Amino acid sequence: MASLFDKLWAAHEVAQTEGGASIIHIDRVFLHERTGAAALGSLKAAGRGVWDARRAFVAMDHIVDTRPGRGDATLMPGGQAFITETRAAARAAGIHVFDVTDPDQGIMHVVSPELGIVLPGLTLVAPDSHTCTQGAVGALAWGIGSTEAEHALATSTLRVKKPKSMRVRFEGQLRAGVTPKDMALALIAEHGSAGGQGYAIEFAGEAVRALDMEGRMTLCNMATEFAAFSAVIAPDAVTLGWLKGRRYAPKGADWDAAVTAWGALVSDGDAVFDREIVMDAGGIRPMVSWGTSPSQSLPLGEAVPLGAPAKALAYMGLEPGQAVAGLAIDGAFIGSCTNARLSDLRRAAAIVRGRRVADGVRAIVVPGSSAVKRAAEAEGLDRTFLDAGFEWRESGCSMCFYAGGESFGPGERVISSTNRNFESRQGKGTRTHIASPEVVAASALAGVIAAPGEAA
Repeated sequence: MASLFDKLWAAHEVAQTEGGASIIHIDRVFLHERTGAAALGSLKAAGRGVWDARRAFVAMDHIVDTRPGRGDATLMPGGQAFITETRAAARAAGIHVFDVTDPDQGIMHVVSPELGIVLPGLTLVAPDSHTCTQGAVGALAWGIGSTEAEHALATSTLRVKKPKSMRVRFEGQLRAGVTPKDMALALIAEHGSAGGQGYAIEFAGEAVRALDMEGRMTLCNMATEFAAFSAVIAPDAVTLGWLKGRRYAPKGADWDAAVTAWGALVSDGDAVFDREIVMDAGGIRPMVSWGTSPSQSLPLGEAVPLGAPAKALAYMGLEPGQAVAGLAIDGAFIGSCTNARLSDLRRAAAIVRGRRVADGVRAIVVPGSSAVKRAAEAEGLDRTFLDAGFEWRESGCSMCFYAGGESFGPGERVISSTNRNFESRQGKGTRTHIASPEVVAASALAGVIAAPGEAA
């Protein structure tokens, strides 16, 4: 009667505390340069070492400059110290660093799966709320704070209160042009940005099984916007096909043994969940946010709700009943741990090929990892974007958020493939609409928020 989440939890539960929490064994710890030095510095100051440096990794991703020829730079004021101090502390601790110039550098939630660092059945934590992305391979992955990262590094354990379980089933088949990003936004729009609070989610159903691995990562990535503790998808043949042969994945007889063990990582047929949601996949249409929360999203052809919150309307410069499609934009951004993998770039490039970005629109593409960037360039995707008038960048988090030091301007309206549309997320006063890479690409060409096929 166990769910996949129950099995993952039980396999890693070392003990229970008197207060009802669990001590969970942590298999992998990922750090980044914005908080890595703090965690490692505190650990050293306390006279503690890293329990097993082979299971810890550092990605230079959050505040690195993504402009061509960046070197060791960052546009974040005082940010270079974050990079140099994290690098020095990680190397001193024997932790592998995916450094700025490393050929494997990139956003941690892109790098980890593409190298096979995260595997089915493992636990993985990182001081980043979108760590749940990696649950797409059948791992239990969640975001933590710097203090928790310090504890996980020192002990390979964390004290965690077990969340409730939820299954979200997307039944039926997606329409042509509907993406995992649309699935996530439709779920959050219907059930609210706090709909998953206190739950670990398993995504299931016909439409989920039909997704490729990169689509599954996009879906799991957005679970944090649903306020979920984490998200997981049961590993299957698609998962195995993705992982086989990757650098950190098991090899030879170890791979065969792992595949056998991973076969048990599925919810039992009679598993009981604390809550279950069923979504009609066939009823989902391309989505776009209109407000300042991912829950304030709607199908592209619909208008801003009549009862929309006044604060969100004022910030976004909108009126109740106003159409979102057709709003003039100043910027278009394709990137982030949500939608900057190779398949995302391929689909966006197919829309812009042979066309030009509209006058007055600043359009930017930031690959999710250096490996994605190389693969895209090998296919000529970089030339497709450059010829269309997009900027082609080095990999990193970039303008997913303002903390990197680079931003769009106050009052500018931006269509973005990122995961959050909070106030000032992409710059002080910037008005962000989140959507799929396809909608971002089409909008960049049209100069207004538009669906693919509507661009000039």
